[in-house]
Amino acid sequence: MSLFLNRLIRAAMLDASLYEEVIADTGTMFQAMMTVFIYSAASAYGGFGRAGVAGINFGMITTLIGWYIWAFSTYFIGVRLLPETETKVDRKAVLRAMGFASSPGLIRMLGLIPGFSGVTLLIASVWVFASTVVALKQAMNYQSIYRAVGVCMIGWIIGAIFQGLMYVSLLSVFGISVQQF
Repeated sequence: MSLFLNRLIRAAMLDASLYEEVIADTGTMFQAMMTVFIYSAASAYGGFGRAGVAGINFGMITTLIGWYIWAFSTYFIGVRLLPETETKVDRKAVLRAMGFASSPGLIRMLGLIPGFSGVTLLIASVWVFASTVVALKQAMNYQSIYRAVGVCMIGWIIGAIFQGLMYVSLLSVFGISVQQF
């Protein structure tokens, strides 16, 4: 457990050597997916907790699916559309790296404090984006940080559009009004 917590802290501190470690170690997939699950729970409770159980379920579903769309589209763009000559990585290595890169998002839980939801969303989003850029630079063997930023941004836009469409769909399915948020 202490190794897992240590990895979460190192990921949040943008430690590039951590990402090299989890890319090389196929046994870290469970920890990476636990990080994403904990991140989705923090997002759900911090962002949608006031909407009750339906809001929390809604938040977890959209966060998990949105994260996966972001990770997969980022992998596809980085490996197939915008690779560098040294880019040779498998999908699971990118998922492990991006899983740990979501660790700064755990601060979303502070959104339960009235008035902090928007602030924690902004801080967590920027911090997760930055850690994902570091993770992608390592996973894709990019020489340029700008390429990692570009690939991450394109993947994030695709994930955000998809997640926005899920919000609209699930709000109507669960019967949650926007005023509950």
